[in-house]
Amino acid sequence: MFNKGEYVVYENAGVCKVEDITTIKMSGAQKDRLYYILHPVKDAGSSIYSPVDSEKVRIRKIMSREEADALLDEIPDVEELWIPNEKLRETRYKEAMHTGEGRSYVQIIKTLYFRRQERLAEKKKVTTTDERYLRMAEDALYSELSITLDIPKDKMEEYITNRIDGAN
Repeated sequence: MFNKGEYVVYENAGVCKVEDITTIKMSGAQKDRLYYILHPVKDAGSSIYSPVDSEKVRIRKIMSREEADALLDEIPDVEELWIPNEKLRETRYKEAMHTGEGRSYVQIIKTLYFRRQERLAEKKKVTTTDERYLRMAEDALYSELSITLDIPKDKMEEYITNRIDGAN
């Protein structure tokens, strides 16, 4: 169980703050069932109500400082996704995003970074699907790392690049 005030990663909503843990008076909700009231970081004005005891929902604590540092150190060694079939590309991106794990986000970002370089070298446009999943993976990764490392989200790409360059 998570605590009030903690940050969690909630399915497709990304990083959320646990604002409360309470019963709710809403049609369709069981009156004696506990719910997390979550506020997504990227849309603080909205709320998500998720049963505390739900087994269907993917929700996890954000990574610790140690886990974030380990992930950042591991970035150069994270392999890209190997997707030989163009038709399966979006499916693999969806699967990786659905894990909600930092390493999967890094795989997508690296895959799409190198794919972009290849396509531009071949004088081809970057696909809309690739751009969309790159933005989604960066948003998810940078949001989580931003809170864990206490670095503004808009500075995360620069921070990661400098850290990787400094390690080499």
